[in-house]
Amino acid sequence: MSLDTVVEDIRDEAQARASEIQADADERAEKIIEEAEADAEDILEERKDEVEEQIEREREQALSSANLEAKQNRLEARRDVLDDVLNRVEDELASLSNAKREELTKPLVTAAITEFDDDETVKLYARADDADLLNSLLEEHEKAEYAGEYDCLGGVVAEGQQSRVRVNNTFDSILDAVWEETLGDVSEQLFDQ
Repeated sequence: MSLDTVVEDIRDEAQARASEIQADADERAEKIIEEAEADAEDILEERKDEVEEQIEREREQALSSANLEAKQNRLEARRDVLDDVLNRVEDELASLSNAKREELTKPLVTAAITEFDDDETVKLYARADDADLLNSLLEEHEKAEYAGEYDCLGGVVAEGQQSRVRVNNTFDSILDAVWEETLGDVSEQLFDQ
């Protein structure tokens, strides 16, 4: 073998090796590019999923907020209607005819007085417009006397002189108790729940 042949063989071998290295590098580069493209697609898909999930969460949150606000508005409207009903009842009580007012007040006076001992003087308070009515009703009760005004829709408040008992038989207190007791029924009738 001549030197030229050896050089030629080395050169051929080097070129073959270079071609092999180049092919291997090209193959690895191709593989890296494919992996990078696959990773990019995965990342893009993940981001897309994350964005869709975020949009869904925000949509649900907005829907939930809107539902809550609507519910609060309905409750507020119902509360306004119930307040209006209560105000109308109070107006009706305040404007009762004298005969009806006497019919309702008389048993309240009697019930209040019977809460006290027979020998105890009872002071009764009523709304200013009912002073004459109360004085006429008290003619039947020796141990009771009209003691002055009380801010209410009607009825009486009774206090004993010796005891610390106070009886609130006002239209207001009765209305409050009845309202509290029947609020569910009233609400159901008004709003068909």
